[in-house]
Formats: sequence, C-alpha cells, structure tokens
Amino acid sequence: MIVGVPTEIKNREYRVGLTPAGVRELRSHGHTVLVQQGAGNGAGYEDAAYEQVGASLVSGAAEVFERADMIVKVKEPQPVECRMLRPGQLLFAYLHLAPDPEQTKLLLASGASAIAYEAVTDAQGGLPLLAPMSEVAGRLSIQQGACYLEKHHGGKGILLGGVPGVVPARVVVIGGGVVGLSAARVAMGMGADVTLLDRSLPRLRHLDDLYGDRLRTLYSSIETLEQQLERADLVVGAILIPGAAAPKLVSRAMLKRMQPGTVMVDVAIDQGGCFETSRPTSHENPVFEVEGIVHYCVTNMPGAVPRTSTQALTHATLPFVIALANKGLHKALADDAHLREGLNIHAGKLTYAPVANALEMPLVSASEALKG
Repeated sequence: MIVGVPTEIKNREYRVGLTPAGVRELRSHGHTVLVQQGAGNGAGYEDAAYEQVGASLVSGAAEVFERADMIVKVKEPQPVECRMLRPGQLLFAYLHLAPDPEQTKLLLASGASAIAYEAVTDAQGGLPLLAPMSEVAGRLSIQQGACYLEKHHGGKGILLGGVPGVVPARVVVIGGGVVGLSAARVAMGMGADVTLLDRSLPRLRHLDDLYGDRLRTLYSSIETLEQQLERADLVVGAILIPGAAAPKLVSRAMLKRMQPGTVMVDVAIDQGGCFETSRPTSHENPVFEVEGIVHYCVTNMPGAVPRTSTQALTHATLPFVIALANKGLHKALADDAHLREGLNIHAGKLTYAPVANALEMPLVSASEALKG
C-alpha cells in the first residue's frame, strides 16, 4: 500500500502524522511511504531523517493525496484537503465531526473512507488513540492556565502554587477521565488547591484511594458546580462523550457569579466545548474574555508541544496503520471490531451514530456501508 503523510496546515499545527521510526516500521512491511517535504520540520524531524528510513519525499500535498491509498494525518482535514480526497481512498486522523457539519459534508462528498482516531476503542472501553493527546492536553491545560492567571495576561495575578504564608490558587477540574486526571496531577504537583468533579462515584472513589487528601473529589451537580466556580481561580473543562458534542455544563449566567480574572481552559473545545461561552481559538490568538472571565479554547492544544505529541501519537496509531496497510480496509475492519468502531464515513455514507445524532443526518451502519 502507498501511505501518504502530508504537512499539517491547521493554524500553528506543528505535529506530523508519522515519525521517521513509524515510517521505518511501515517500510519493513513492504509499504511505500510518501512524506511531503518539510512535514516533520515543526516536530524536529528533518526531511533527511525520513529519507534515511526509506520514505519518498514529494514536493506538495496534491501529489501526496493523488498517489496515496491511505492518508495518515493528525488534525481534521481542512476544506482544501477534503476536496483532494477521492473514492476508495482512506483517511486516518482526528476528525471531531460532531460540531463540524461542513467537514462532514465534504468528507461524504469525497467518496473516501474516514476513520477517526478519537472513535477507535479498546477491550477495556477506552479510547487508545485519543488517550495520549488527552494526557498531553490535560497537562498543558494547567501549564497554560497558570500562564494566563498572570496579571498581564488578564488573570488575577495569582501564582498557582502560592508561596509560604500565601494560599495557592484554587483549581477546579470538571471531569475525572484521562484529561481531568492529567490536569489534576500537574496542578497538585505545582502545589495548587485542587478539586475534581465527576458523576461517577466509582471513579471518585478510585481517585480518592489514589490521592487521599491531596485531591478533593466531589459529585458533580449544578449546585456543587456553581459553588466551586465561585471560588475558583482556574477551571479546566475535561468532559468527553465519545464522538458526540460536549454538554454545556457552565452557562453564561454562572460566569457572572465568578471572580473577574478567573481562567477557564476548555479542553473539550474539539467537540464543541463544555462552556456555553466557548468558541474555538488558535495558538496565535488563544484567549478571549466573557464577563471578565479569561477563556482559553485552543482546538489543537497538543500542537504546542509537537515533538512530544508526535511521538506519543505515533506509538498509539502505528499498530492500526500497519494493520490497515497490510490487510486493506475491509479485512482490517473485519478482524478488529475496535478499529471498526472508528469508521465515521465510508463511500458517501455516515456510519457513526453520535455524529449522525449530533448533526441530524442519516445513519448507515458500518457493516451495511461496507457491504456496498
């Protein structure tokens, strides 16, 4: 199979779909890998590193899309990329279609098949291709939140961990999954006063067993959330419903009861955001204010640390990339029900229920679509 790796073109996205080590593994299975010149530069991988492991460098994205059987990307394809896809071609990338009807319609019109990293499952009910970037984003949410708490960035002027004789910042994490736990761990490590809210009592018990009195755990209700928001200095939205739009848990009315200069980081923004007042931002212009509250809503947070992110992502995706390249789409999906869960679009048909429900579009089951 010919596997194509184009340069990412989303605003300030420096990650790349495969590391040179990943290319080497694919080459060892006899596959051809096309890498667009400069695709790895932002992550610290020069063209020469790809050539040394047998990749074929091509000058532009158009040639990658024209020649490749499978396109391996990081972020969702931009409109110009969607229009380069063709029937019979496979796209493997983060898609986040639920809040993005334009991308969904363009992918359907392309006739290609699209597997979303964030929808692939595992035997434990987890999301193995989303987890590494969730870990990165969770850690970054505290790093960025601490930065924007500084006064010259619009924050309260509070040091996250405080100093002897001065109380630390109060951090509220909404959601106890991979993102939330990653955020809470970093915040605790920096000395903050951390409270985590979740609606799963087993999850709260587990976190209490792990961290004891270092982490305050609370059952998430409207009243509890309001109370915690009023005293918070930094709020991290870490809610995920796999493949579906995120629920709006923090309303504009709640913002009015919060302290000016509080920072809110919406890690769920890829799925539409879990704050009513959230809107997508970029690394170039990452924040805005509503009701005196600083909102950080960057849709590709891990792109800020592309070296770490690219390595972590390739480690997770490579076994699936190799399976798809070795077996082809139909055989790979037939052999692996968890990979089949990730199929969002096939030959002009929408095959993923959470997206179909969110966008109110017709759904065709993956098994029926693949029969055609």
